[in-house]
Amino acid sequence: MMLKRGKPILLFLVLTLLVVFIPVPNTTSAAPNWQLVWSDEFNGSSLNRGVWTPEIGTGYNGWGNNELQYYTDRPQNVQVTGGNLVITAQRENYEGRNYTSARIKTQGLKSFKYGKIEARIKIPTGQGIWPAFWMLGESFRDVGWPYCGEIDIMEHVNNESVVHGTVHWDANGYASYGRASGNLDFSQFHTYSIEWDPSYIRWFVDGVQYNEIYIANGTGNTEEFQKPFFILLNLAVGGNWPGSPNGSTPFPAQMLVDYVRVYQDQGGSSPVLENGAVYTIASKVSGKVLDVTDVSTADGAKIQQWTNYSASNQRFRLESTGDGYYKLTAIHSGKVLDVPSASTAAGVQLQQWTDNGTDAQRWRIVDAGGGYFKLISKASGLVMDVSGASTADGAAVQQWTDNGTDAQKWMFTKVN
Repeated sequence: MMLKRGKPILLFLVLTLLVVFIPVPNTTSAAPNWQLVWSDEFNGSSLNRGVWTPEIGTGYNGWGNNELQYYTDRPQNVQVTGGNLVITAQRENYEGRNYTSARIKTQGLKSFKYGKIEARIKIPTGQGIWPAFWMLGESFRDVGWPYCGEIDIMEHVNNESVVHGTVHWDANGYASYGRASGNLDFSQFHTYSIEWDPSYIRWFVDGVQYNEIYIANGTGNTEEFQKPFFILLNLAVGGNWPGSPNGSTPFPAQMLVDYVRVYQDQGGSSPVLENGAVYTIASKVSGKVLDVTDVSTADGAKIQQWTNYSASNQRFRLESTGDGYYKLTAIHSGKVLDVPSASTAAGVQLQQWTDNGTDAQRWRIVDAGGGYFKLISKASGLVMDVSGASTADGAAVQQWTDNGTDAQKWMFTKVN
């Protein structure tokens, strides 16, 4: 079984241009109406063999990558305990190899075409350590790799501060496209996901998008990505990309997976937002609208909620920035909704500021159901929130950890 995963080997310029320079339509749908269709929460005491199959051995040529481990299904290498799937890589002599680990897959048991596929994972770091959460086309057994297609939702190597999201496919020859995330703290769990539909695959960490590829109508010979895929989780040791472990590499190394979840678009109820249109933005918890304090036109003027009196400081133009995010421009001032100093702290009150093109002024708009949306800061991954779920005029509008409450749900009403 030859599966070359990891750092792209070939990047075709034409394909890259197709990915990057996609015109923004004048009308855009909000995020799909995701509904959970399958999950493994790993809350039991053993791996669900009705869903997951452990792979055994060294594969062909170290699983196509000159990897150094022997994969087993022993509890020393793969187990479900403490609410997590735990994959452990060990330095030990076993079946002619110096390392053991585990790799599990849903091939032949669970496969999915399109959807939001995510996992909450805590990954190990160290020279020669290579954890991954990824997918292969269900046609793999029939057509082989790369003809089946591969979607790497998350890969990490060595001591890098980023993860990588990549696709591999056949375009009359091997092709790949990938990008790295922003810097992450790997002492913590993070949620890694893709949102995949007939037109795009988009990559996220903790809800913040960092990569996308355009696949509509098989653009760039990407027709592989219009077919079902199965899921894999593994922790490799060594290989062409990371290189070999050394004396500094910590063993045992553990990859903890809190859950794997798959959502699919149930359609029907997702509102449509018009790029370039002007809206009032009303809180579900209070019915009051987003408002720039004192009708100020100054940089740094705070954002609050207030009774809707149809004023220009309560109206915002929605404009796509072409990367899955939007900016919101106050009509009275021409300044945009901004997270002060690009802070990542919960509780920071939002402000208006001159448009400077930074992530602090970019917002992902996600359908929250019932005609409401949540707005997620690209800079922080936190959501727009009414402080204390207040219903009072003048209550601060801040960023806060997503808790799913009505204080974080907003209705867009078009006024122009």
